[in-house]
Amino acid sequence: MDANDGFRALDRHECLRLMAGVPVGRIVYTRQALPAVLPVNFRLDHDGAVLVRTSASSELVSAVDGAVVAFEADEVDAATHSGWSVVVTGPAALVTDPAEHARLLMTGPRSWVPAPREAFVRIEPELVTGRALVGGRTLYGVRLPS
Repeated sequence: MDANDGFRALDRHECLRLMAGVPVGRIVYTRQALPAVLPVNFRLDHDGAVLVRTSASSELVSAVDGAVVAFEADEVDAATHSGWSVVVTGPAALVTDPAEHARLLMTGPRSWVPAPREAFVRIEPELVTGRALVGGRTLYGVRLPS
């Protein structure tokens, strides 16, 4: 990022802190050789991994298990022209360990669309990047008129 472009790079710690404060993000994966984006509710695990709870029979589970995916979360304030965006990239895997599944039933995200059989997808945060938009500045660092 250019020092005058109105954006500020976020470090890994700040990215994960910001993500922990929002309930919805978007998982980016491949569906039938095309990019797909799906909004989902999520929670960060203690190690920064992204956890998604979904139906065990969903298309999402079969599409992302073992694949590298991206996960994006953000918060934008249109009135102040400010906000942030974070992208986590890493391998996704279905949680299959019974003890881990039981732990996530208690501490993991709650599904907004409960299913008879639910599964957890875990995205390892191998690459975490983010940026914040400095409110009221143009691409070239010039102040916008009030």
